[in-house]
Amino acid sequence: MKKHILLFVLIFFFHFSYSSEDWGPTGHRTVGKIAENYLTPEVAHLIDEILDGQSLALVSTFADEIRSDSRYKEFAPWHYVNFPFDSTYEDSPKSEKGDIVVAIKKCISILKNKETSKEDKAFYVKLLVHFIGDLHQPLHIGLADDKGGNTFQVQWFDEGTNLHWVWDEKIIEQFGMSYTELTENTQKLSAEELENIKKGTIEDWMYEGRALCEDVYAHTKVGEKLSYEYMYRYAHIVRYQLQKGGIRLAQVLNSIFS
Repeated sequence: MKKHILLFVLIFFFHFSYSSEDWGPTGHRTVGKIAENYLTPEVAHLIDEILDGQSLALVSTFADEIRSDSRYKEFAPWHYVNFPFDSTYEDSPKSEKGDIVVAIKKCISILKNKETSKEDKAFYVKLLVHFIGDLHQPLHIGLADDKGGNTFQVQWFDEGTNLHWVWDEKIIEQFGMSYTELTENTQKLSAEELENIKKGTIEDWMYEGRALCEDVYAHTKVGEKLSYEYMYRYAHIVRYQLQKGGIRLAQVLNSIFS
C-alpha cells in the first residue's frame, strides 16, 4: 500500500513539476511552427543550416531559457515595452536598456549584416523568433504600473494568478492542445487576408497589441474570477494572435534572408 502511495506521489510530482513547465512554451512553439509553413524553400534551407537542423519551434523558447543566466541579463528588457494608455510609444520615455521594438530591429540589423558570424546568426535568429512571439501577446505591450499585468491579481477558474500569466499561459492551457495541434487548427485565410497580415511595420504590429491590451483592461477587474465567459471573449483572439505572429515571423525571416 505504501509503495502504491509513493508511486502516486512521484507520478503526481513528475506531472506537475515538468509538464506544467511546457504550457508557457506552447504559445512560442506554435508561432515558430506556423512560421515554418510560410518560409520560402530557400530561406527554410538557410535557417536550417544556421540552426544546425533545430526547428523554429524548438528554439522559440531560447530567449526565456537564458534569462536565468547572468551573462544575458542585458536582454531581459527586450521582451516587452510599457507606456501609459493615454500616450504613444513615440512620445513615451525610452528605456536605455531597450525594449521589444528596439530588440526586434536590432536582431534584424545583425542578421542582415553579411559580416555576422554563423554563431551570432543562430543566437539572434533564436531571439527574433521569441520576440516576434512576445510582440503578439497584448500584455507585453502593457503598463509599467503593474509590470505588464504581473501584479494585476485575478482568479483563473479556482486558481489565484495574475493577468499576465492568464495571457501568457492560462488561456492557451485551457485549449488542452499541443503546439502542433494549435498549428494544424489555425484559421483559414484568403489570399487578401494573408497579405493584410503581412503588411505593416514592427510599430504597426506593436500598436495592434496595444489596442488589444487596452481592450483587456477594459474588460478585466482586479480580483475578478475569470473562467468560461472570459475564454469565450478572448480564446479566438489568442489563437489569431499566435497565427499572425507566425505569419509575420516568416515574413521577417524571408525579408532578411532572401
